[in-house]
Amino acid sequence: MTQNSKNSKNNSTSGNSRSGGKRAATERLREERRLAERSARIRRRTIVGVASAAVLALAAGVAFAVGGSDGGAQASGPLVVPANASGADGTVVTYGKADAAHTLQVYEDFRCPYCQQLETTDGPTMQALADDGTYKIEYHLATFLDKGLGGQGSRTALAAAGAALNEGVDKFKQFHDVLYANQPDERDDAFGDVNHLLDLADKVPGLKTDAFVKAVQEGTYAPWAAKVSKAFDDSGVSGTPTVQLDGKKLEVFGNGTPVTPDQYTALVKQAIG
Repeated sequence: MTQNSKNSKNNSTSGNSRSGGKRAATERLREERRLAERSARIRRRTIVGVASAAVLALAAGVAFAVGGSDGGAQASGPLVVPANASGADGTVVTYGKADAAHTLQVYEDFRCPYCQQLETTDGPTMQALADDGTYKIEYHLATFLDKGLGGQGSRTALAAAGAALNEGVDKFKQFHDVLYANQPDERDDAFGDVNHLLDLADKVPGLKTDAFVKAVQEGTYAPWAAKVSKAFDDSGVSGTPTVQLDGKKLEVFGNGTPVTPDQYTALVKQAIG
């Protein structure tokens, strides 16, 4: 083989290698772009009050009989409604004075990042107004982000919240707040791990009774969580978080961020008149 032939062969091999490398890099970029676009779509679906057909489709498509090896997400056992549940079929959690003249309805998903923003910004004020009797709070909880993002964190966290509710409404509220204060990135299914949820339960004094631990480990309230989730799907609410006072929506976000506690209080006072 002549030197020119050798050079031609080497150049061809090098060119093919570079071409293959470019193709691989292009494919990686395409995959990264696809994942980024998917994440952006999910974020848009969960933004405040979004009236999106995609969200409705997700909500309608949630599989309530959940499989998997983690007992916390199993929903195939008998329906056990936690003590202290309220509303139709025990699918609502009510916090505050039962005889309060007004009702704040809060629609949330434990994996929803906008719910986390609302709760960490305005949650203490929302609770304070319930504690002083301005209104009572009704929590309506969803799990549709499991369908959109993959995993079982919303369902498993909701089942664990049911175990907390069985211990007491105050215990539920404290655990609810702990979950939002420690919410992982919505693409991280950390709430799908019952051991992680039990670690977070350590942050609520007196919550981790033997009954609570057993219920979380065995998924006792997973069928209840599925029923609660279906009630959300049937409610007509199309996005989380949604906040209503006596059935009238409160605009608790402005320019993509939660209103301040003072602005929230003003909204409530205006709505009550």
